[in-house]
Amino acid sequence: MIIQPKTRGFICTTAHPEGCAKQVERQIKYVKEQKGISGPRNVLVIGASTGYGLASRIVSAFGAGAATIGVYFDKPAEGARTASAGWYNSAAFEASAQEAGLKSYSIVGDAFSDEIKTKTIDLIKSELGQVDLVVYSVASPRRTHPKTGETFSSVIKPLGGVYTNKTVNFHTGEVSQATIEPATEDELRQTIAVMGGEDWEMWIDAMEQAGVLAEGATTVAYSYIGPEITHAVYREGTIGAAKNHLEATAKTLNDRLDSKGGRAFVSVNKALVTQSSSAIPVVPLYISALYKIMKEKGLHEGCIEQMYRLFSERLYGEGSAPVDEKGLIRVDDWEMKPDIQAEVAKVWEQLTTDNVYELSDLEGYRREFFQLFGFETDGVDYEADTNPDVAMPGLR
Repeated sequence: MIIQPKTRGFICTTAHPEGCAKQVERQIKYVKEQKGISGPRNVLVIGASTGYGLASRIVSAFGAGAATIGVYFDKPAEGARTASAGWYNSAAFEASAQEAGLKSYSIVGDAFSDEIKTKTIDLIKSELGQVDLVVYSVASPRRTHPKTGETFSSVIKPLGGVYTNKTVNFHTGEVSQATIEPATEDELRQTIAVMGGEDWEMWIDAMEQAGVLAEGATTVAYSYIGPEITHAVYREGTIGAAKNHLEATAKTLNDRLDSKGGRAFVSVNKALVTQSSSAIPVVPLYISALYKIMKEKGLHEGCIEQMYRLFSERLYGEGSAPVDEKGLIRVDDWEMKPDIQAEVAKVWEQLTTDNVYELSDLEGYRREFFQLFGFETDGVDYEADTNPDVAMPGLR
């Protein structure tokens, strides 16, 4: 079939297997060109098929030579429907890992469920024995609690009052005002249940009880803080409350693991084009302005560059991992440089529909969005007949 992008708002409902494979190959190539990492040997990545989770798995495997297990909730092709981008990404990773002689396995299912936790633990026991790094990078709009059966849905809303600011339709370039009503108490509760640290802690609990977490193991989850421009809808909104819970969970886990030489961190990463960030009003316009400035200064990084820097300089660099006053690892440090943020703030005031392509890198944002799904990628013939049915080599 001829596979073309089909969009619905901030979602692309199709994905291209060859384009996704090219993107994965590019990330692997980047890591291979860097200095090797003396780090983890057996790695579990929960939420491993896209974005920072995928990049973490690539850095672990091709930077440190680690065996990896990836857990993710993606779907294979069915009939006229393509597989999800995460499926194609993971299939490409699995094929490259096996070609390189690296152990790699995939478990597809609901990471929030007890069933998938048990299945993953059984796989660790049979193939790896124990893992010494657990990356928690789950991004989901919903979660069904494995004990109570309640299904929670997250929302992206401010707290305490109505919020209005600029946003952009990155498909059309129209800059407009977005007005968002504040969250209710129940919406806040549900967002924390989905995006907070409870499930991360459940994974660590289950692994400790099963004896598959190695002594001295590290676990890391990912967060974002960002600038004042985005705080009302992000850091000071429902998502920020969930991230506060995630960060508090890291402290709890660190206190537990410390007695066995282990560590738990939250890494605050840079703003990047992801399907999740595309859904947050204001954020795509901010990222577009940020990208232009960081690219001009030679400081721009994508997921793979961020994760290589996290692993090589922070998690597995010399000495203890450097953290800020709140105990957070900050690989958003280049984004948050005062001169970068001052320029973004200046540009932000000027942005309109008429000048958005001149003052920001909106075209780069839009292109990266489609590249998440394997489109607009160099070296791919999008007019060619393509088989959407791609096998997963390490599927268990």
